[in-house]
Amino acid sequence: MSGFSTARQKMVDGQVRTNDVTDRRVLDAMLTVPREAFVPAGRQALAYLDLDLDVSEGPAKRFLIKPALTGKLLQAAEIGEGDNVLVVGCATGYLAALAAKLARQVTATECDSALAAKARDAVTAQGLSNVACKAAACTDGDPAAAPYDVIVLNGAAEVMPEALLGQLKEGGRLVGVSAESRPPRALIVTRTHGEFGHRALFEAAAPVLPGLERAAAFVF
Repeated sequence: MSGFSTARQKMVDGQVRTNDVTDRRVLDAMLTVPREAFVPAGRQALAYLDLDLDVSEGPAKRFLIKPALTGKLLQAAEIGEGDNVLVVGCATGYLAALAAKLARQVTATECDSALAAKARDAVTAQGLSNVACKAAACTDGDPAAAPYDVIVLNGAAEVMPEALLGQLKEGGRLVGVSAESRPPRALIVTRTHGEFGHRALFEAAAPVLPGLERAAAFVF
């Protein structure tokens, strides 16, 4: 086994399984998708650590969220083999690649166009033909490929992303971290008969996605 293969196994056994991720499909995806392939060369040694990994190229900070949280969100999303999935704020595409192992089709958006291009290259290098990586604001989603069975946020939102919810199909669900309240929590929002039901899942923290920040309060 290579060093990265060993590190990947340790990540799954030591970080993901120990955080109550038991879904065999999610665990298999995390064992087979090389996280280091989605990390800048100079930071690959950090690829399997228990941290939100900075993969930024420009001034705006962009991250791969912690492995354990990645696994827990994917498990909560219950992605089926026939599902059409949107990954928002995909950064370099790691979460999108994992989702592609679980779903029929994945659309991944990233507001940093240079990172979106890197994500495109990375998923192509993994031989994943069912992922489309696009440059788009996190608030916009991708209406062209909607409606979605599942939307996954690769990060947190301080405001409810209404435009994204509108792209869910009936029975569809959005999972991500809600930082609207303290402490922040992973949240699942389900669309039923045109209404949206919100359910908190577990306490979780993640970097806030660009465009989903709370508006700054006016201070005298």
